[in-house]
Amino acid sequence: MDLDQEKQEQKQRKEKILSFIRNKDYQPLKIKELMMILAVPAEDRKILEDILKELMEDGSIIQTKRGKYVAPERLNMVAGIFQGHAKGFGFLILDDPTLDDIFIPSELVNGALHQDRVLCRVNRPNYGGRRAEGEVLQILKRGKKELIGTYEESKNFGFVTADDQRFSQDIYIPKKSAAGAVTGHKVLVQITDWPKERRNPEGKIIEILGHRNDPGVDILSIIYQFELPIEFPQEVYDQISNIPMEVQDQERKGRKDLRSLRMVTIDGADAKDLDDAISIEKSEDGGYRLGVHISDVSHYVKEHSPLDKEAQKRGTSVYLLDRVIPMLPYQLSNGICSLNAGEDRLALTCFMEINNKGKVVDHQIVESVIRVEERMTYTDVQALLEKPDEMLIQKYNHLIPFFKDMEELASILRKRRSKRGAIDFNFEESKIILDEKGKILEIRAAERNTATRIIEEFMLICNETIAEHYFWQDTPFVYRVHEEPDPEKIQKLSDYIYHFGYRIKGTGNILHPKELQKLIGDIEGSPEEQVVSRLILRSLKQARYYTQNEGHFGLAAKYYCHFTAPIRRYPDLLIHRIIKEQLKGKLSKDRFKYLQKALPDLAKHASMMERVAEEAEREVEKLKKVEYMSDKIGEIYEGMITGITSWGLYVELPNTVEGLVHVTSLDDDYYIHDERNHLFLGEHTKKIYRLGDQVKVEVIRADLIQRTIDFHIVH
Repeated sequence: MDLDQEKQEQKQRKEKILSFIRNKDYQPLKIKELMMILAVPAEDRKILEDILKELMEDGSIIQTKRGKYVAPERLNMVAGIFQGHAKGFGFLILDDPTLDDIFIPSELVNGALHQDRVLCRVNRPNYGGRRAEGEVLQILKRGKKELIGTYEESKNFGFVTADDQRFSQDIYIPKKSAAGAVTGHKVLVQITDWPKERRNPEGKIIEILGHRNDPGVDILSIIYQFELPIEFPQEVYDQISNIPMEVQDQERKGRKDLRSLRMVTIDGADAKDLDDAISIEKSEDGGYRLGVHISDVSHYVKEHSPLDKEAQKRGTSVYLLDRVIPMLPYQLSNGICSLNAGEDRLALTCFMEINNKGKVVDHQIVESVIRVEERMTYTDVQALLEKPDEMLIQKYNHLIPFFKDMEELASILRKRRSKRGAIDFNFEESKIILDEKGKILEIRAAERNTATRIIEEFMLICNETIAEHYFWQDTPFVYRVHEEPDPEKIQKLSDYIYHFGYRIKGTGNILHPKELQKLIGDIEGSPEEQVVSRLILRSLKQARYYTQNEGHFGLAAKYYCHFTAPIRRYPDLLIHRIIKEQLKGKLSKDRFKYLQKALPDLAKHASMMERVAEEAEREVEKLKKVEYMSDKIGEIYEGMITGITSWGLYVELPNTVEGLVHVTSLDDDYYIHDERNHLFLGEHTKKIYRLGDQVKVEVIRADLIQRTIDFHIVH
């Protein structure tokens, strides 16, 4: 029996035993009794012991004082990941993503650190919209053993303050374990002794990244903090060295030759990993033949190869302002897999026949050989569609009708999506400009233009078409799902927006996305548009990868997947493999079974890595915003209140920078926090601060270590 089969068999045994113990009719049993009922031979006792130990370690079962095994839920206990908070309290994040997390007060954390796997007792269940509360009973498995932080030295010892504030305790460093670090060094510290009662964790410094003021150390710290892999293993480079960097004659066989078809790529000016090209032909009846041609990455990244294992582990490319941590090495992502203009490339093509109402009436999926005619930027396409200058006209005049057809079709598709209720946020996202040393020069609100919307619409319709096709093929698949929001969250949103004069119909158990779409339309152009948009977004669940098709609430789509970016997203690569196997009739019974077993874990891991990437990207953005404001202390700005909490008001400036006005700095009166109505009320002056209010603020602090900005209201 090979290692994979052995692992699979062990997994099946584990699932069988867990299912038995979780059965509603199960009574707590000792190991001897389990062996008897499950007919486990005496010689296999060790196997059963190991399985029970594994199940206890991940909190799936517990052993009572009498040695009996039982599911923790029976004893009002639950396992999950502890998420810390800078103020010492935390939350238990449950394994089931559809369940709400549990609040853990600081006095009941009992030595748990952020990301530890813990067993908790639920002391107060979720009731009347109030979050359930619990206490940590046991730490099942420590999470992070290595942290990034800033070192501070004193006479006889030092300590490290973790960059991630969710690790609320400083780490004590004995003098002999400081490795030559001095105050201000960014360091990688390994925890050698965990916290006990009132003692902080102890650690040793294993790497010095540089001084916190050195160029590039700030972003490097975040890369280390999120454990993002910088280098690829040697075996990956060995594999790449055997991949030809030009399309070979034998690779064209069995593929549709589309090199004579006009197609372009449209991306940001600095993009180098170009994985989608577009072709379009308008028919006499007013319909369109849209071609979305996606790089055939799966041709080069073979399943279970070193390249594949590393891509699977990374899950996604991570974009950190001045650098990319790619899912695939640059030799592939910027080379043979990138749809560079004028070069033959292998692709997976989806042709869609779309009528003049935006409905896909027919489609075809083929393996192809393509050659992109032009590498276009969003800026140039936008200019060509609006007010092209002479130089652009001279260069691209022959393509203007081509782009006009694209614009026309994208508009039709957008109207169709809007009609069915798709939610389309009009957020002001940040555009952060850095110099060559990584120092921030400017922050401004980034605009979405016509060209970006064209590509968005074409990718959306392609992803929907692929998902629907493979849903009806009834093959194992990876969908992109977005479940309906929790009624409680929508009720809270409804309470929030009531104060602005808006309302939502259907806040019970059934909510159609059209209601939120209507709300977004109602707030468009209003002073409170940005704040209400964010409240709507926070009320929605996060999209994830899943093997069952459960639709996409935000897009109001019955079928959705990610097919269009296999250079930078692992689920797209998985889908490409399934498509190619199905096209070639290679989805055998054994392969079908293998995919059914393997895909759920792969989808779950990809969702988890996507969250890590998003968090890292957010932290870099936050860091650079603090850096930008650090030399603007004393300056005064107009801003909007975008958040109200018991500790103060969050105010956002027009350039998207957000800071906190701490409640203690509201010094013209004693202010009472009205949680239900989301406002602060002055006890004597009756002055009110509420969401969406415009206020003048002075910048009083920009803390690069804590990555926070503090404002003071100017009267």
